[in-house]
Amino acid sequence: MTDSELQALRERIDEIDEQLLTLFNQRAECAIEVAAVKKRDLQPDQQVDFFRPEREAQVIKHIKQLNQGPLSDNEVARLIREVMSACLALEQPLKIAYLGPEGTFTQTAALKHFGHSVDTVALSCIPDVFAEVQSGHADFGLVPVENSTEGVVSHTLDMFISSDLKVCGEVEIRIHHQLANLTQNPEDVQKIYSHQQSLAQCRNWLDLNYPNVESIPVSSNAEAARLASEDKHAAAICGEQAVEIFGLKVCHKNIEDLADNTTRFMVIGDMEVAPSGNDKTSLLLSAHNKPGSLLALLKPLASHSISMNKIESRPSPNRLWEYVFFIDIDGHQQDEEVAMALDELKQQAALFRILGSYPKVEL
Repeated sequence: MTDSELQALRERIDEIDEQLLTLFNQRAECAIEVAAVKKRDLQPDQQVDFFRPEREAQVIKHIKQLNQGPLSDNEVARLIREVMSACLALEQPLKIAYLGPEGTFTQTAALKHFGHSVDTVALSCIPDVFAEVQSGHADFGLVPVENSTEGVVSHTLDMFISSDLKVCGEVEIRIHHQLANLTQNPEDVQKIYSHQQSLAQCRNWLDLNYPNVESIPVSSNAEAARLASEDKHAAAICGEQAVEIFGLKVCHKNIEDLADNTTRFMVIGDMEVAPSGNDKTSLLLSAHNKPGSLLALLKPLASHSISMNKIESRPSPNRLWEYVFFIDIDGHQQDEEVAMALDELKQQAALFRILGSYPKVEL
């Protein structure tokens, strides 16, 4: 390629960037007008829902359907999410509480779902995230609910039993663990910090590559990264965000034992999410203490051809040796067949609560 050809391409890129800038600002102006219309039509006792999860899901789905490359669908989705996040911040900046500290995978999930134009607040435990949203100090919260290899996060499920908050969305992220230290020299590693769950997810790799190095469990991978940043003989198993925040360097990439290791997070809030066209509904149920009661709970779903894609049980906090069930089904509670099934199910349940309907996650 000649210098003149390269210069021509650079000039073309500059032209496209200028066009993008104009379009970004036009979109932002539309967002400001949307906010003005919502406020104008507002009743005195109403609050404006500037963030509409179902609308964002529809926009991203539409953009991905239009995409012809060379950018991947996921990359296009990430870009449009950031544009929507920046425009929404002009209407009303969102405050998102998440299970901290800064640099955890939960923060990564929060930024993936809401974009980077939000205010994030790191909290020390799952009950604190629920409390922050319940009190109105945060618009939404992000909490882990299950991992594909380690199973459910019982603290999150237990909080739904006592909380009135709803599930407003879900996020899934592939968990990639990095071994990182200050020097990037693998031979400097004399001890390894990480969360207990991450140590378990990397156990085979650690046994093979660092069989004689002490593994030290700590409260979070972000804390592991902080400790490694203070000791050149220490390393941390953590995510890329923690590596960047604490100024570490990656010695070994993607050391998890299972390549498809995935964690699911729930978005919690106090809003009802409208149908997006591709939704999921989460339920909290308990059965009467009699033979066949669980079958009676599930029968309405089968009779209305509603697919159940998850069921988990937790001990009831009210009575010994009784259990509550967390169930995820396909469809929105406003869908005709789903609504009929839920109405029948409610008649059979000792406890019946719809935790929320929300757009299905897309990795």
